[in-house]
Amino acid sequence: MEAPERGALMLVRFVAVALMGWAVADLALYFVIGSHNQTPVEIGPCLIKALPLIIGVVILIRSKPLAEWVSNLLDN
Repeated sequence: MEAPERGALMLVRFVAVALMGWAVADLALYFVIGSHNQTPVEIGPCLIKALPLIIGVVILIRSKPLAEWVSNLLDN
């Protein structure tokens, strides 16, 4: 694997982990604020807040083909 491909792979993995971290922090804050305000936790907002987590996992699983696509896109 050449240097541009490794850089693209690292970029794709960083974006995936950042999305996952953002979703975990957002869900944790939702639960903490809900317990502090003594309001019930609803499933709808949890699913919407979990979308970046799901997208991050999919990106992490498919990181190699996405990195090749980004590398080819940046080469042209």
